[in-house]
Amino acid sequence: MNRNYMKNATFNGTFPFKPHFKKINGFKMHYVDEGKGAPIICLHGMPTWSYLYRNFIRDLSNANRVIAPDHMGFGKSDIPLNKEYRMHEHIDNLKEFLLKLDLWDITLVLQDWGGPIGLGFAVDFPNRIKRLIIMNTSVGILRDDKKPWYAKLEEKGIYRQFIMNIEAIIKAGMYHKNRVTETMIEAYTAPFPKRNYYIGALAWPKDIPVGKKHPSAKGMIDIRKNLKKLSNKKKILIWGLKDSIFPERVINSWHKIYPNIPTFKIKDASHFLQEDAPEKIISIIKEFVSNQ
Repeated sequence: MNRNYMKNATFNGTFPFKPHFKKINGFKMHYVDEGKGAPIICLHGMPTWSYLYRNFIRDLSNANRVIAPDHMGFGKSDIPLNKEYRMHEHIDNLKEFLLKLDLWDITLVLQDWGGPIGLGFAVDFPNRIKRLIIMNTSVGILRDDKKPWYAKLEEKGIYRQFIMNIEAIIKAGMYHKNRVTETMIEAYTAPFPKRNYYIGALAWPKDIPVGKKHPSAKGMIDIRKNLKKLSNKKKILIWGLKDSIFPERVINSWHKIYPNIPTFKIKDASHFLQEDAPEKIISIIKEFVSNQ
């Protein structure tokens, strides 16, 4: 399925960027491509799309080429019906996408599922990576005795109902509720006009590896093991401290991997820190990119 109805949507001018599309592994991937210079690749997670980075694209593209793709099943990208929407598929899509664009000296901006997906590319092509900007994400598996966050929803039989309430998810993932606008909610709900458009959104939470037997566990473990390949890359950690999905203690796991990584803690930001504190984060990124 496609989302042609969204192709030129600007959402009251808040997303004024020209749409671009690449045929990737049998489907059309949408992406924004603005500015010139060294590429900054912004990767979203669940259940957002490149709209999450609209402020980043506008401000960072003055000095850099900013590219923000929509993962398969999200945003303006197609929703193929013959995919499982596993992590390895999203990584393969990103690999084909970035290799087709033949990008080098890449700065990766990673949040939520954008973390393991982007790092899945980075550990395979470390020579193409220059910088990492890691935000509220993780690369690892849950123990068998740990229940994922959605387990209670399944027990109550309301998992699908919860995932399909995109407005509630966006509001729950933001600290500054006053920043939520009707236009923002329209933009985040637009990719999901009917039940069958939620394939990717319904699949992603269940792809969180619980135990080593989970289908995505080996891939996640391999990425984590290979993060050492990126030890010599410039990198920073930016964290919204009000995030209940990736709480402050997750920062410690990144410090174990990269002990000297500069860390910026944002007290008044939650999971969707790009919405809560865009000005602060953009300022940090500008300084990091210009000085490193």
